[in-house]
Amino acid sequence: MLNKTQIRYCLDTFWEMYPDAECELTHKNPFELLIAVVLSAQATDALVNKVTPGLFEKYKTPEDYMDVPLEELEQDIRRIGLYRSKAKNIQKLCRTMIDRFDGKVPETKEELESLAGVGRKTANVVASVAFNQPAIAVDTHVERVSKRLGLCRYKDSVKEVERTLMKKIPEDEWSDTHHRMIFFGRYHCKAKNPNCPDCPLLFLCREGQKRKRKEEKMA
Repeated sequence: MLNKTQIRYCLDTFWEMYPDAECELTHKNPFELLIAVVLSAQATDALVNKVTPGLFEKYKTPEDYMDVPLEELEQDIRRIGLYRSKAKNIQKLCRTMIDRFDGKVPETKEELESLAGVGRKTANVVASVAFNQPAIAVDTHVERVSKRLGLCRYKDSVKEVERTLMKKIPEDEWSDTHHRMIFFGRYHCKAKNPNCPDCPLLFLCREGQKRKRKEEKMA
């Protein structure tokens, strides 16, 4: 596991590599962001961004999503994986927004998690990006990078990864670090082909060192 000095070095490196990292889901307001994040579960941001322009042109309010048959909404998001369950959840969360929150996206993480299809990660993203609340959303990239580097234990659950990162990273850096770790995992420390040879964190990375030793033995 990395010590405080090593963690600080990692955070500074993330900043140097991706100083402008931000949410890549296209949206104009909190409601569009909420829908986009729900759609992004087990789907790439790039794919979601291909579907949402037409979707957001057609559906602008929770009432709009409720005014069409479920089958119509399914067809509108058919290109995205799990579209049937996502369509159901979108209509359910819209109903809850209308009934409980006056048609507005709730701002607290607890209230966000009360919406259908909204788990801890989605709530953290919306709270952070839409409402500027400090949060660390642990997606597949954040989890992978955290475990490879040794910020967390390999056996940690997603919730444990989140709790550990919240303890080790200054609160005022949570949201920015979340985005930078996503970029680091998405574009550099990829799942199948991580760019270890050119990684400025290789000397700290336990996973990278394992790969390096294995390559040296095979050479």
